[in-house]
Amino acid sequence: MAFFQYLVFEGENLPLPDSYEVELEDVEADSGGETEAGTTQRDVVRHGVVQIPVSFSVTAKWLKKMAVYAKKDKISVQYFDVETAGLKLAEMYVTGYKAKLKKDTSYKGLWTVSFTLKEM
Repeated sequence: MAFFQYLVFEGENLPLPDSYEVELEDVEADSGGETEAGTTQRDVVRHGVVQIPVSFSVTAKWLKKMAVYAKKDKISVQYFDVETAGLKLAEMYVTGYKAKLKKDTSYKGLWTVSFTLKEM
């Protein structure tokens, strides 16, 4: 049985994630806020900016690959889009990269890697 591909970094299929969440956020200008009348004024610059918190259980081979991606200024990412239920291409960057040893093995361990992808 083949698994659906959730993430592709620069043409390379990533392993199946342990957790995957798509968040859509609005970017607001500094000119927004609360008015004298107490109402909220929103000046939205961009709607639906994608953030994807994700975590993986990986071997040392994938641990090294993901560390390289985390250091890049931007990555071409295909991600599973919850609005279209298909893959969508975007320029993103990695923030909050964490690697934790899950289990020591004779093959340099099993690692839990987590990070958040943010759309540029």
